[in-house]
Amino acid sequence: MRSRTFRAPSGATIKLTEMGCGMAPLGNLFRAVSEKDAQDTLAEAWKAGMRYFDTAPLYGAGLSETRLNHFLRGKPRSQYVVSTKVGRLLQVSKPSERLGIGKFFDIPSRREIYDYSYDGIMRSLEFSLERLGLDSVEILFVHDIDIFNHGTAAARDAHVETLMSSGYKALVKLRDEKVIKAFGGGINEWEVAETLTRRGDFDIFLLAGRYTLLEQKALDSFLPLCEERGVGIVLGGPYNSGILAVGARPDATYNYTKAPKDILDRVRRIEAVCKRHKVKLPEAALRFPLAHPSVVSVIPGGVTPAQVKLNVKTLGAKIPKGLWRDLKAEGLLDQRAPTPK
Repeated sequence: MRSRTFRAPSGATIKLTEMGCGMAPLGNLFRAVSEKDAQDTLAEAWKAGMRYFDTAPLYGAGLSETRLNHFLRGKPRSQYVVSTKVGRLLQVSKPSERLGIGKFFDIPSRREIYDYSYDGIMRSLEFSLERLGLDSVEILFVHDIDIFNHGTAAARDAHVETLMSSGYKALVKLRDEKVIKAFGGGINEWEVAETLTRRGDFDIFLLAGRYTLLEQKALDSFLPLCEERGVGIVLGGPYNSGILAVGARPDATYNYTKAPKDILDRVRRIEAVCKRHKVKLPEAALRFPLAHPSVVSVIPGGVTPAQVKLNVKTLGAKIPKGLWRDLKAEGLLDQRAPTPK
């Protein structure tokens, strides 16, 4: 698998594979995964050449990190890249009060406490390093500091202020002391990523679903700013939580809920162009974001070895240039969007 070398604004160099292994599904997101099946999936990702692994305390209330520890143990530390996240602390709770009921299954009973302060970030990383069995990670993302998770712009902005007045100092200290090489945000909204970029010395963002074959509003201001500053993007959710993987089916999901009519209609039109060029919709969806110069890796997620194999095959598909030309001609792709060569 091809790799891309990211040179962070801070000066660090990180080599990331074009496709990363997202660990949320292996934290029992949406269904329980046995330990054997999780390890088999990770083994298939490694066999396929993936060397970038993204995890977080949220994913399975620590389960994702401990599973990654199991898998990476004994492998040369120089051969892989790990990112994890801060912003939540986990606290033992009653089973009825644990995080992610109905979303995560068969996980430890832990509740989440949002904490974007200096102490919260330091404690969160300390706990993550214990679960991971590592002394350092390459990338640290501030997790979910957005409206999607906090409900209102006022609540989000209050957390941003805590981060910039307190937690940001911890991130800089960790980077200066080389406990991490780079830091940024793992966020569902490009607008707050832009705010953070303008207010601090951030290196890289994991942006979930906000620069895809279906939507490119981040080209208005955020992605040009990334190019100007040398900020990198790891693109999570390239299928917009499902619809770009399965197509415009009545049960298709967009942003983790049932896709509305306007989204279904737009995807049908994109599918029709893909069909004319004999390209599968997920093939175009997975390849498209990697054409932007700021995007250094894409994370589609995979919960079984078969899904990992399919993702790798999908990324490797040959796509004619005419597809991108026709999508732009029909107003289905932003004219400013870089397209694969």
